[in-house]
Amino acid sequence: MPKALITGVTGQDGSYLAEFLLSKGYEVHGMIRKASTFNTGRIDHIYQDPHDPKARLFLHYGDLSQSEMLIYLVYNVRPDEVYNLGAQSHVKVSFEMPEYTGSITGLGTTRILEAIRSSGIKARFYQASSSEMFGSAPPPQKEDTHFEPRSPYAIAKTYAYWMTVNYREAYGLFAVNGILFNHESPRRGETFLTRKVTRAVARILSGQQDKVFLGNLDARRDYGYAPEYVEVMWRMLQHEVSDDYVVGTGVAPTIREFVQEAFDYVGLDWEQYVEIDPRYFRPTEVDYLQADSSKARKLLDWAPKVTYKDLARIMVDADMEAVGLQPIGEGLEIIEQSFGDWHRWETGVTAVLKNANKGFD
Repeated sequence: MPKALITGVTGQDGSYLAEFLLSKGYEVHGMIRKASTFNTGRIDHIYQDPHDPKARLFLHYGDLSQSEMLIYLVYNVRPDEVYNLGAQSHVKVSFEMPEYTGSITGLGTTRILEAIRSSGIKARFYQASSSEMFGSAPPPQKEDTHFEPRSPYAIAKTYAYWMTVNYREAYGLFAVNGILFNHESPRRGETFLTRKVTRAVARILSGQQDKVFLGNLDARRDYGYAPEYVEVMWRMLQHEVSDDYVVGTGVAPTIREFVQEAFDYVGLDWEQYVEIDPRYFRPTEVDYLQADSSKARKLLDWAPKVTYKDLARIMVDADMEAVGLQPIGEGLEIIEQSFGDWHRWETGVTAVLKNANKGFD
């Protein structure tokens, strides 16, 4: 069976990707960081005892800051595919921890690329690049749009992007960059904008919260659904040649429009519950990110199904369930109508949500 190694397996994307690859018959190895508290909440529902002879999911302690460990892990696992999803991925936090962000998000990619090269294995490599690299470049952004990063996170991702290209060209590695625009889900960390909003909606309905404090509501983002995006990651590594792809929906509502959609879904007037807090404004803002993913649509035969309005419903329903409320149900219907057996509401949404903020996303 094919074998995959995922860094960041406990994050939103890593957990969905692990599910997807298991459904494809893969043996999946995930790298997790040692912590004093449990940080595997998003994958608890697919965990398998390694003593089980039928187990196909295996977890390994590791860290993107440790070159020797990465070489040891890659050499011993000998994966066919490596998905580098590990990062310090919060943009606002990157301003507060720029050096750490550079080491993990930027240099971490170099360390794992070098581990693949020095191990002599023929693994295909996926780098989780980010739309934040485009920064202030005018929309819509596509593969040949000039990068104009506006945060330490985006700068680190830009460095990682070019290192991936360099290893592809210098050493012949099958290495691709997936330049993914914002993709969200009920497993998104609670400090990220979309999840902060949908969780607040549920908690306001249940009487556990009165207000939600946000920053810039005028910024535009291209919001997609994370399970769809992990599938296109896999498709990139199945293509006959290694290349770079922009992935997004092509629709970029303002943050205000997403907020309104989430509150309208449950019949609340968002303006009564949202307050602006200047501390949530970035020192340098990214105003408008909108994907032109025509290349991925054509070459990878991929197109998104879930709109940002659908996404708001999916996430609000999940957060309502998490606080003990009966979901309205439209989000559940969207999932059941759009996805196959590998991703269903029953795969542990409630259990995952209870642990969704453990560890880094």
